[in-house]
Order: sequence, then structure tokens, then C-alpha cells
Amino acid sequence: MGEVLSCVEFLRQLRREFPRTRIFVSTSTLAGRATAGDQLQTLADGVFYAPVDYVFAVRRVLRTLRPSIVVIAETEIWPNLFREAKRTGAALTLVNARISDKAFPRYRPWRRLFGAVLPALDSILAQSEEIRQRFLALGAPADRVRVSGNFKYDFEARALPSDSRIRNLLDRAQPAQVWIAASTMPPAAAGDVDEDDIVIDAFRQLASRRPGLMLILAPRKPERFAVAAGKLESAGVPYVKRSRSDSEGVPRVLLLDSIGELSSLFSVADVVFMGGTLAQRGGHNILEPALFGKPVIAGPHMENFQAVADEFRASAAYVAIACAAELSAAVERLLAAPQEARQIGERAQACAEAQRGASARAVEEVRRLRIVPAYRPAMPWYALAWPLARLWEWGSGRKQRGDFRRPRRLPVPVISVGNLTMGGTGKTPCVLRLVELLQERGQKPGILTRGYGRHSPNACQAVAAGEAVPSHHSGDEAQIFIRSGLAPVGIGANRFDSGTRLMKDFDIGVLVLDDGFQHRRLARDVDIVLIDALDPFGGGAAFPLGRLREPVAAVARANLVLITRCDGSDLAEPIAREVRRWNPHVPLFQASVQPLAWVEHHTGKRFGLTERPFDRAGAFCGLGNPATFRRTLEAMGVEIADWIEFDDHHRYRPRELRHVAHQMAVNGATALLTTEKDAINLCETAAELVAPLALYWLRIGIKIDREREFLRAVEEIRQRSAATSSAP
Repeated sequence: MGEVLSCVEFLRQLRREFPRTRIFVSTSTLAGRATAGDQLQTLADGVFYAPVDYVFAVRRVLRTLRPSIVVIAETEIWPNLFREAKRTGAALTLVNARISDKAFPRYRPWRRLFGAVLPALDSILAQSEEIRQRFLALGAPADRVRVSGNFKYDFEARALPSDSRIRNLLDRAQPAQVWIAASTMPPAAAGDVDEDDIVIDAFRQLASRRPGLMLILAPRKPERFAVAAGKLESAGVPYVKRSRSDSEGVPRVLLLDSIGELSSLFSVADVVFMGGTLAQRGGHNILEPALFGKPVIAGPHMENFQAVADEFRASAAYVAIACAAELSAAVERLLAAPQEARQIGERAQACAEAQRGASARAVEEVRRLRIVPAYRPAMPWYALAWPLARLWEWGSGRKQRGDFRRPRRLPVPVISVGNLTMGGTGKTPCVLRLVELLQERGQKPGILTRGYGRHSPNACQAVAAGEAVPSHHSGDEAQIFIRSGLAPVGIGANRFDSGTRLMKDFDIGVLVLDDGFQHRRLARDVDIVLIDALDPFGGGAAFPLGRLREPVAAVARANLVLITRCDGSDLAEPIAREVRRWNPHVPLFQASVQPLAWVEHHTGKRFGLTERPFDRAGAFCGLGNPATFRRTLEAMGVEIADWIEFDDHHRYRPRELRHVAHQMAVNGATALLTTEKDAINLCETAAELVAPLALYWLRIGIKIDREREFLRAVEEIRQRSAATSSAP
């Protein structure tokens, strides 16, 4: 629970820095899980119990989440988690790292084990220099361990809400002074003190002299709530439980039997005793009351926060007592001398404020370490797919080398738009936008495309812009180009032949080659490679192990790289780092999806994005990366009743559409949504088959950041290529 609370500000800053990144938090205790569920509702996309550190359990979690980075808080050192995280390619860091005085002697005999595990970490951000030295002594690499400070200094001091039940109770009680006994603990061993007994005894002594004093007793662990209540009853001290604070009566003691509220209560305290410091428990965090400027009393056991205690003691910023017998007098002294108490609180606040910033440094470390996420399939598929992926790489490379030795050049410039992965990266809207930009420059572009999935007796076709051509003769993507009405389209597997045919039939000055990065039989002047920010490198492996057509190293051939769908991802920076590994000087640009209009499938009627003609809708698609469509709908605020995915380029049969419509209607959908590409692959009677649900598809475009610079870069690359090809 304490670790969750200390990470709240870190997570808040992570969410602010990476708003489009999914953040998951794992905990290992019931109290931690309950606290995380309550405190992190707006900060985490999910909270779950950390898997037991067995390989099978850890692998399943990592395969499900596919993390870019795994961040460990404080001292959770799990060998299998560390090893498996690195096997997936994720970055791994330990933040707010600490090894307590009590734990360090127990760890040292296991130095060889730690020495084998800690090097898996990419970095360790220690709370203090002393803790840094402890990690080094256990075998952590010296160049990866540095001091970054303590998250607990970054606690955000938020006052008790004015409408809370405790505030109402305090308003009724009107106490003259409030003493909080925070995080009290039971004995650590036989002969040790019980802090609840000590606090109750001290309060009984003070209550007779200070009738306006209220005690807020906050046991550290939920299982101690009932125990503390029994002790109060045995001592004859009237009290009210927080869970019943709306009952009638004005208590002298409030028993805080809740989790997560203590921090805000420090704002109403006149004096705070920090538990875990009289019992031999190593102490608890005194920074939270210090950040409210409250005077804190603590016993001799501050081993878990030794650096904090030393700094506060040197600045006279807290009151140290040697034993339980001194507690009553220390509280009395501060209550009787409010000016002295205020000065101690101010010094404590100054000490705490001076050490803030650990969370920001950890966020910067996450930014530095984040990588493009990958995944490793489960056995036995991995063992079967690995040799097939190597065979695919060999065959693909062999074919491309053969094609490159005898490329054929068309008499006009050719600009290729392609990618590294199977499936969509936004090539179609990119080609259309590039054609628009070329036309704005007074050029006469044409489009070359393979026409995937077409069934036509003609090996190649040349189609005028907007011409009526059956979709099964052209293929779905080619049909989108034709229907756009922007430029004539050449369709065929042999792009040289279709380009020749296109130039024969139309006045063409430049050709835009769709999906041409691996089609090296046709010479090109510019190679633009698109990388999808939502799934950058297809799992990091070649087909069938992943979705790469060729290794990532092939990006070295690119003349220009465009990272698409950046509106749905924060990975542009690590993608750029990976690209720079292979192509250090390539121009890099970013683009985002731009929804343009809703189109009613049956009538072709268009609706603006703000005049959405439906409420709750079901969505289906057959794309290479279907998550992109879902992310777009969610970003637009569409309430998705149900979601169904099909294979890329899927042609929908009547029975499938009837099944889709029935399932969506059962789940409360009032309409069906799909993509323009899928709309082309629907059967002719689709609207009737899904009735009474209305069917709409989303027309999208692409918005290229720094568009003028992008086009200027394309032109400069084309001119250099033309000069090179014409040289003797």
C-alpha cells in the first residue's frame, strides 16, 4: 500500500507525459490492490495482481500486455520477471530503489544470485547514495546505478475535502487541537511495544489536562482496526469509527478504519506521531505530514528512512524520542508551544520541498529507455515458426537482390510509398494525400497499385479517375484510389507494364507507387517508408513469427520515413531512435489519422463528424491492423457496443453480415460501423441484410505534420535521384 501511494505522483506525471500510452499497475498485496483501485482510477488503464514468479505465469502476462518498458518500484527483485521482460525486448528499470538496513544483511549472503539478476536492469534509480552503494555491493553494474531521490518527497499535499464525512465530524466536534497517531504498529517480537497501547495511554494522560484535544488513531494495517477498537473499549475511551462517522455524538477519538484517507487528514493535525518508530518496525514515512508543515514526533526506529531521518534531525525538523515513556510529554510540549511546533513544521516542510523531483527524474528515465514493444509467441508455435521466419527472410532477400540487379525504369519520376510490415500502416490515405500535394504543385500524377485480391482477365489495367469499375476487377484498395477521383490508376502485379499502359492512355508527369518498397523490379526515385506508431515493427520478427516482410534493417534503403497514426501513440520518439540505428540521416516526419466524414452505405449520403447519425454502434473491420480503426472510433468518442475483426481484405458473405447484425443488435447497437476499405468488400445487398440497423463507413484522410517540409524533402530527393540516374 505504501509503495502504491508513493508512486501516485510518478504515475500522474507519466500520464501527463504519455497521454496516449496504456499504463498498467501490478500489486502483490490485498491492501495494495485496494489502494491502487481507489487511488489510480484516472491514472492507470488497469490494475492487477503481479504474477507469481514462475516462467509460465510471467510469460502469459508479458505476452498479453506487450510492454514497451517494465518499471519496478522500490525493491521487487524477481529473477524470472526480469529475465522474461528482457527476452521480450522490453526495457527494464528499478525506480525509487531502496534496500533497508534490515534487509541488506539478509541480502548479502545471496550476492551471487543478485549479481546474476541485477545486470538485467537497464537502470537503477536509488533513493540515496548509501542505497546506491548497497546495490553495487550486491553486484549491480556501476554504470547503471545512480541517485535520483525519493518519490515520497513528491507527495502532493491535498487538504481534506470540505464535503467529506470526516470534515463533517470535525465541524461537529470543533476540537481545540488534533493529534494524529499515524500508521501505528503491533510488536515486532516478544518484549516489543504495542504502539496502539502506548498512544491510548498517552491520550488518557493528556485528555484530563486538555479537554479540547481530539485523537485520530490510524492503525497501519486493516487487520488491526478491530484490535485497536477493542483496546479503546478496554481503556474506557469513547471513540467513533471512520466507517460510522456520520452517527450522532461528538467523539474524543476517531478510529480511522479506512485506507487511503490518512494523507489528507494531516492537513487538520496540530501534532503527528509517526508509528512504526517505537515498535521495532523500521519506521514509516514522515514526509507526508512534513509537506503539510506539521511537527512530527518519531521514535528511535527509523531504519527504513534513515537518510530522511538524518537530514531532518540535522535541521531540527522533527522531534525524536528515545522510548514509549517520552511520547506523552513530547505531544504535550508541542501542543503547549504552538509557535515552536509551527517552526519545527516549517523546517520539516523546507527539508521535504528541497528534495522534490524524484518522480520527474524517473519519468525522464522512462522516456530515455522506452523502446518499440515486441512480443514472443508461446511454445510450441515459437519453435515451429522460428525456422519458417528465417526461411522467409532468406527467400525475400534473395528475390529482392535478384530484382534489384535488373530494375526497369519508366520515363517519368516514380515515388514509392511502402512499409516493412504486412497489413495497413496508412499507405492508401498517404498515397491520396501525396497525389493531392503533387497536383497543388501543378504536376500530373498517376497511381500504380498491384490490385490485391482482384479477379480480372487483364494482366494490367489503366483506369480513369472516378471511372465505374467492378471492385472484384480492381481490388479494394485500388477501388478507393479510383473512387477518390484524384488521378488515373494503373493496376497490375507488373508495375512497369501497368505504368507503361497508364502513360500511354493518360498524360502523366509523375507516378506514385502504392506498396512498392519490396517491389524492386521497378526503379524508383524516392522510397517513402511508412511505420505505424500503433504497431511499428510487427512484433519485431519476420512472418510467420511476426508481421515483418523483411528485417527492420531494411529501413536503411528508405529515402524518407513517415511515422503514421501518431495521434494514437506516444512511440514516435523510440521509433525514430530505432530508425536512426539503421539510417542515421533519413528525414523523419509524423502523421496522424484525420477522420473526414460518415458515409451512409446504402445511399452514399455524407454526414459531418459533429452530426453523427447514430448513437451506440457496433463496429467490424478486416484490416491488417484492426486496432487502428478501434482507436480512431474511441478517440472520436464513439460508444462501441461490440467489436468484430476479420482477416485483411476479407470479402463479406451474406450469412456473415446477418450474424454480425444479430450479434450487434443483441448487444444494444443502433447502427453498424466499418471502414471504406471494408465497405468495398461488402456484398451488394449488405444494407438489406443488416436491417433494421443502419450501416455507415468512416472516410478518413491523413494529416502530415510539417507538410511543406515533407513535400520539399520529396522533391529534393527526387531531383538528386534524377541527377544521379542521368549521370554518365
